[in-house]
Amino acid sequence: MSETISTAADLPRIVQAGDPVLRGVAQPVSPSELETPAFRALVATMIAVMRAAPGVGLAAPQIGVPKQVIVLEDRAELLARADPAGLAARERVPLPLTVIVNPTIRLIEGEGPTFLEGCLSVTGYVALVRRAAEVEVTGLDATGPDIAPRVWRARGWPARIFQHEVDHLRGTLYVDRMLSRSLAGSDEIARWAGKTTEEIAAALGVDLAAKGP
Repeated sequence: MSETISTAADLPRIVQAGDPVLRGVAQPVSPSELETPAFRALVATMIAVMRAAPGVGLAAPQIGVPKQVIVLEDRAELLARADPAGLAARERVPLPLTVIVNPTIRLIEGEGPTFLEGCLSVTGYVALVRRAAEVEVTGLDATGPDIAPRVWRARGWPARIFQHEVDHLRGTLYVDRMLSRSLAGSDEIARWAGKTTEEIAAALGVDLAAKGP
């Protein structure tokens, strides 16, 4: 993308839980919008906001725009700071910058692993969330200058990021899917660093076999 955001002061705030835009169904982007300066500016802004947060994904509703656009990126430098054993357990690998318009998702392995998950729109909290281990996403690839249909297949942590961001376009937050007893505030997040899902669940009395919240 050639568009850039000059300073952090230019960036919109990330909308927080409680704003109705996060609970509505985002509207598809029409073909006539795709080549407009406004669309390119939206994508550039979303990428800048995601990186400044920093986060590994962002949906347009999170900056108050009810459109079906998501951006995803899990950079190698972020992974370099993480525990290798934790990365392996989560199947967390680098995810290059990806911009998807009007995505649809298919869960390939419906009952996948449970790990702590957070959200830029629910700041200060994490909770255990069960996600599908592998997914297939179909949409328009708007990562580069050319926009074309594409299918992405992902598993492990990239699959979790895809599911989280597509959920945003349906008005769903991770708190709707979390094992509610596992909700942890910002002062307690460090307590669980390096702990396994089973250790966290045992300490908080979470039934990992439970269905949904």
